[in-house]
Amino acid sequence: MTSTSAPTSDLVPAAELARRATMTFPNESADYRRARIALLAEEIELRRHIERVARMRRALPPGGEVTGDYRFEGEQGALDFAGLFGDKDTLVTYSYMFGPQRERPCPMCTSLLSAWEGEARDIGQRVALAVIARSPLERLVAFKNERGWRHLRLYSDIDGAFSRGYHAISAESGDEPALNVFTRRDGVNRHFWSGEMDFATADPGEDPRGAPDPMPLWTVLDMTPEGRGTNWYPKLDY
Repeated sequence: MTSTSAPTSDLVPAAELARRATMTFPNESADYRRARIALLAEEIELRRHIERVARMRRALPPGGEVTGDYRFEGEQGALDFAGLFGDKDTLVTYSYMFGPQRERPCPMCTSLLSAWEGEARDIGQRVALAVIARSPLERLVAFKNERGWRHLRLYSDIDGAFSRGYHAISAESGDEPALNVFTRRDGVNRHFWSGEMDFATADPGEDPRGAPDPMPLWTVLDMTPEGRGTNWYPKLDY
């Protein structure tokens, strides 16, 4: 759904909205319904908080100008940073943990991108989406074909300069996942926003994660009684 949220002062209290809910399910108990209504109120508050955060993100001041001479190799040839925008004014980049030192790419990144593959054409109607990794292009394309990805645009960061500048290389020169958003306004390319949650910002007992989580996998598992668990991660093959 598109964002058309009202100012907070105009909103009906979440608990009242929850009490207006009309759904019930076969053979549920009164205890279940009371607990579900309480949970529904929290879910409404969560939805509203997500909207508040999104408004704050959209209201950020202009970010730093992109001045690096970044060069990439794509399936259609070499291009510079501006070329990643195509005909769009906003660019979303995902730095894929598939550097030349890796025999195979990161399973977690691959799970995320497999989900995004199904949305890539829709995303591309509004913004440009580029997947960037440090492996040579032929390795990226070979894995793309192996996975059956058709719509994601993969690019090799030829000299690693972009990856170093935008937090996709660790202090130990290893791969790091990085989600960055850039804008092109009045002919100037700027950084807009990045996911900045990492080990330093993680809560006890949790892996670092963003919010909202960009991985649909975890969103689905969080709706189940088992949850996402603490000892399971996606694999490249099962």
